[in-house]
Amino acid sequence: MARFEKTITMVHCVKLGRDLEALTRPPFPGELGQRLYNEVSQQGWEMWQGQATIIINHYGLNLADPRAQEFLFSQLEEFFFGDGAQMPEGWVPQGAAPRKK
Repeated sequence: MARFEKTITMVHCVKLGRDLEALTRPPFPGELGQRLYNEVSQQGWEMWQGQATIIINHYGLNLADPRAQEFLFSQLEEFFFGDGAQMPEGWVPQGAAPRKK
């Protein structure tokens, strides 16, 4: 029997602080992947991908190394759920139209 899961189309993004388009699926299996799916928008995830690239290059991380993976996951959790992780009030991504009040 097929297992059906609820598809989310919009989320209140923990990073950007507003309702935005949801991820199409959890980015990876497990509890953290599900939490990201439930609380992070597609736009927020794209921001993380850029940040992850910077971190990987800066530290020369080899993602085949479990310690490098652990470090990157800790940075991901801090990026989305750490103190001060939400973007400043009124922040608008470059090229996006300002939000109407």
